[in-house]
Amino acid sequence: MSPVFRRPAARARLVTLIRKPGCHLCDDAQVVVEKVCAELGVPWEEKDITQDPRLHDQYWEQIPVVLVDGEQHTFWRVNEDRLRKALAKH
Repeated sequence: MSPVFRRPAARARLVTLIRKPGCHLCDDAQVVVEKVCAELGVPWEEKDITQDPRLHDQYWEQIPVVLVDGEQHTFWRVNEDRLRKALAKH
């Protein structure tokens, strides 16, 4: 009997937008994240740095910050094409 080789299952993707209230760059970033994630069927979440001391300490000078699968993708301004390409990989 020969072994059966299976392709690894596609890893679930997740985009995280780290932001704070009243941030116009954060609002702009959210528009891009929502659009690209909707097009590609990728879930996304939002985290508020004012509610998480660890995130605040790590990212307060860079917000908005976008993570793809827990890794920093970009900060301040989100480029739609670059995010789409990052999510299309794998």
